[in-house]
Amino acid sequence: MENREMMVVLFILFVLVFAAAAAVAAVYLARKHKRNALVEVDEMEGHDFEVYCSRLLKTRGFDEVEVTKGSGDFGVDILAEKEGVTYGIQCKRYEGPVGVKAVQEAYAGKDYYDRMVGAVLTNQYFTKPAMEAAGKLKILLWDREYLTAMIEEENTNAERRY
Repeated sequence: MENREMMVVLFILFVLVFAAAAAVAAVYLARKHKRNALVEVDEMEGHDFEVYCSRLLKTRGFDEVEVTKGSGDFGVDILAEKEGVTYGIQCKRYEGPVGVKAVQEAYAGKDYYDRMVGAVLTNQYFTKPAMEAAGKLKILLWDREYLTAMIEEENTNAERRY
């Protein structure tokens, strides 16, 4: 191989290695940002989590989003509407799995506020009995993965604005 051909091959290899390194760095930064956002959420107080979730719901196209009063909320922390469907949402910022009680609260609150759909939104995951109860009572379960998707959507929308 001539020197010129060797230089072209080396240049192409350099570009490929650089592109691969940039891709790895982008994935690393995205995961780090995701972890940081969840760490902040995991450290929030209950009412702050409810307010934060209401903002995320607005990003997801929910209208008339309202955080209910702190005590005596009858099992629902957020009232919202999307495309003509009304929701009663119970927020649970927990350190471990969310159990049946949260599902029961969402079910009761949905009826109390005369909402079409009840949901539990959490920064964690649900126990198997909670998932079974939600299936029977027709309560939506929005877990840590759903919350992460909401956060990522909000971040994407924020990036588009700037």
